[in-house]
Amino acid sequence: MDLFGDLPEPTNDPGPVKAKQLEEGTEEDRGEKRKRDVSSEETEVEDKKQEEKKVCKADLAKLTGFVSARRGEREEMQDAHVLLPDLTSSITNLPSQVSRLAYFAVFDGHGGARASQFAAENLHQTLLSKFPKGDVENLEKLVRKCLLDTFHQTDEDFLKKASSQKPAWKDGSTATCMLVVDDVLYVANLGDSRAVLCRLEQAEDSGKRKCVTLALSKEHNPTIYEERMRIQRAGGSVTQMQI
Repeated sequence: MDLFGDLPEPTNDPGPVKAKQLEEGTEEDRGEKRKRDVSSEETEVEDKKQEEKKVCKADLAKLTGFVSARRGEREEMQDAHVLLPDLTSSITNLPSQVSRLAYFAVFDGHGGARASQFAAENLHQTLLSKFPKGDVENLEKLVRKCLLDTFHQTDEDFLKKASSQKPAWKDGSTATCMLVVDDVLYVANLGDSRAVLCRLEQAEDSGKRKCVTLALSKEHNPTIYEERMRIQRAGGSVTQMQI
């Protein structure tokens, strides 16, 4: 006995009314599907970015800061320092390609401690406000400009504050700052404080590992001819004091 013998032949024609309803439903379904596809693609791209960022961050070397100070001839400590091994949470809308931001700085004050303290408290804050935001191209160029603008702004802000005092402040300070963006080190400096990189290298002759130093900054010291000429071109003078 054929169980399906009394059923009509199958057809793909749903009839005029049903066909119209099916056609309308198909357009709506397509629209919804496109929305879901776009949303899914955006989610996949965002997940991929986050995954790449996490992988990049996991591969970065760990940074640890230490500081040592020695009392000099003056009663007042005129130097200052800043150790901020993780600044990523302190800045909003960080560029997607940046997974780590760190900052270390030393300020050698002279004529008082107010300039060095001001720089220690404000320079990195100004840096964060000027750091590139969002998706950017040529990040290295923008970071360099950011550092230059930050030094100018901090200098102007301190001069404004110092000149408004009665009597006016005469303090000054050097500045040597290291900004770490992922695995790239940017060093910016003013004055004669020095930044040096020490690393172990394999000696070619003995095969043993030895410590090698690499200068990361150029001192602004009037004993250097180029710096002395810069001072004089700016209207200053350099004299040698007998002690």
